[in-house]
Amino acid sequence: MKKLITLSMVLLLLAGLVGCGSNQPAATKDKGSGKALQVGIIQIVEHPALDAAREGFLEALKKNGYEEGKNLVVNYQNAQGDANNLQPIAQKLASEKPDLILAIATPSAQAVAGATKDIPILITAVTDPVGAKLVNSLQKPGTNVTGTTDMNPIKEQLELLKQLVPGAKNIGVIYNAGEQNSQTQVKKVKELASGLGLEVSEATVTSTAEVMQATQSLVGKVQAIYVPTDNMVVSAANSVVQVADQNKIPIISGESSVVEKGALATIGIDYKKLGEQTGEMAIRIINGEKPQDMPVESQKEFSIVINKKNADKIGVTIPEEVLGKAAKVIK
Repeated sequence: MKKLITLSMVLLLLAGLVGCGSNQPAATKDKGSGKALQVGIIQIVEHPALDAAREGFLEALKKNGYEEGKNLVVNYQNAQGDANNLQPIAQKLASEKPDLILAIATPSAQAVAGATKDIPILITAVTDPVGAKLVNSLQKPGTNVTGTTDMNPIKEQLELLKQLVPGAKNIGVIYNAGEQNSQTQVKKVKELASGLGLEVSEATVTSTAEVMQATQSLVGKVQAIYVPTDNMVVSAANSVVQVADQNKIPIISGESSVVEKGALATIGIDYKKLGEQTGEMAIRIINGEKPQDMPVESQKEFSIVINKKNADKIGVTIPEEVLGKAAKVIK
């Protein structure tokens, strides 16, 4: 009798192990199955644009029935601006085998893509996924990575700069030369600038502590400053604004959070909407689609944001036609 009971227990145990070891993809999980969706999030640094992308992503999941505290478990990790933290964070996230990982910004995406080739990875706030070697192409990623790109409408941004600062001949660009996304943007700025009668002066940084000095190096050389969506520089945007205000230099930025901090204007991406768009792509993966077959998406509509308060402070007149098109005017 004891032998029969023991055999039954062994068989039950084996059946349980087989069930636990099932490699059923996360995509087939049902919201009502009782098993929470496990999502890892890796972010290079906290600043308003990247935070908004994360919030938008989670809101999209909630809208589709996945909510923290109910059927969604989120492991959010932030490198606090230190690239050396990314690899151990990425490796730990991958070892925990979540159902999917959200990587916010290029360095985060590169770290986690190097840590796993199996777990679906959604990227957002990544300017050049192909150049960063995250996907084979935007239309056919061919890897476990897909998501959204935040490539700026740089041509439109430089045209806005010319409208607001018609006398500009030389513009300064401040960026971290170690960021792939920034390299891509600055290359594009230089390609487009000559056609608009602009010369470009570069000021590079390797830490947020260098941002103020880099901005000061442009004083007397440029009539305007362009700030790309560079994570390091945006994190220290207050330093750029401080120096620019003191010297009455207009700032055109790649995204609106810098305008909120005192830059003159942008025509750019709404990062919360970009995060929501990424979240909708995550739902498609949860429902069975494969990232390697899902084209990387970009935002189709861009918004003008004007800081009228800054314009008045530095003596820039905003044309009425620009004000009329603005989605937001800070007064």
